[in-house]
Amino acid sequence: MSLSVEPCLDPTAWDAEVNSAGGHPLQLWGWGELKARYDWTAHRYFVRDGAEIVGSAQVLLRRLPTPLKNLAYVPRGPQAAEGDRARVLAALSAHVKAEHGSVALSIEPDWAEPFSPMPKKDAGQLTESGLSVGPTGWLKGLADVGFARSNNTGLIPSTLIVDLTPDEDELMKGLGSSTRQNVRKSFRAENVRFGLVTEQADLDQILAINRETARRADFAVHSDDYHAAIRDLLGDRSQLLAAWEGQEVVAFVWLVVSDTTAFELYGGVNQRGMKLRLNYGLKFHAMTHVKAQGVHRYDFNGLLNDGISDFKRQFAKHEDRLIGTWDKPLSPFYPAFAKALPMVRRGLKKGVPALKSAAANPKGTMQALRSARAARRA
Repeated sequence: MSLSVEPCLDPTAWDAEVNSAGGHPLQLWGWGELKARYDWTAHRYFVRDGAEIVGSAQVLLRRLPTPLKNLAYVPRGPQAAEGDRARVLAALSAHVKAEHGSVALSIEPDWAEPFSPMPKKDAGQLTESGLSVGPTGWLKGLADVGFARSNNTGLIPSTLIVDLTPDEDELMKGLGSSTRQNVRKSFRAENVRFGLVTEQADLDQILAINRETARRADFAVHSDDYHAAIRDLLGDRSQLLAAWEGQEVVAFVWLVVSDTTAFELYGGVNQRGMKLRLNYGLKFHAMTHVKAQGVHRYDFNGLLNDGISDFKRQFAKHEDRLIGTWDKPLSPFYPAFAKALPMVRRGLKKGVPALKSAAANPKGTMQALRSARAARRA
């Protein structure tokens, strides 16, 4: 029996299905509502085999210059059992093409590479050797229905996902010795507390720390309105945790949380917090905070070769690798899109309106499109 795709317009039913399937918080309804305020539109689809739901996906659409129409993007989705992934994606991509005329369906699933997790000391070599092998098993199924790896990534595929099912003592043992010392030191600090942020004045302090951290680490940040919208649109699925010394916020970590997975959106610490090692204690507090809610995966959201990633790596003895970005071309203009507009994908991570700049000054884009048209005529 062929699969059918139907829209879901009910937020409660959608989130219930995402959570029952072990879905990622970036697939929750509120995340789509957030992105819909900032140049995207959100569509939620159930994929059925008869009456049974075998897959689901929150698809975000972003307009592109004519004649590209739009890009369809699935952040940390879809939801589907391993044996159903290829056929769910085949049905979903056919629907997206017919319904929206998208140039491509781009997915960045919460699915691990077959060689992941990896010992931390061997992660780089194992990733390189693992990716050098062509897709096999269920990954070959993705290739068979027209998907291929893309280097134009938004969400970083190398990450650290901590299993929260062991008790707190075991979680502590999973840290390096110096990291354990720093966590315990921060818990003993005088006039310090850890907890959820509920007051606007504390949020204002956090946004200032975020801007300071961004300047120090040289990355872009969203506007204050964007951050307030995370809180407002995701409700209790947005969990902002902080460390205070007295009344001063000195460190924070901002999570979005599904029933199974906590995902770090942002984190930061000021100079006083670093001196007291409160960023260590706060990180461990965040892990135990979501563990108490029944969450069993803590995703540190990306590892690069930078100081922030070096800090993250201290909280486990392994690294994880998700399958990254896979695209299915849905238009003859896809080669031009992939060549001329990789900044769109970078914009997913950096939070900058790169696409608007490309649309406003499309010389390079249109030159590539003209080349594509010429190739088609030939």
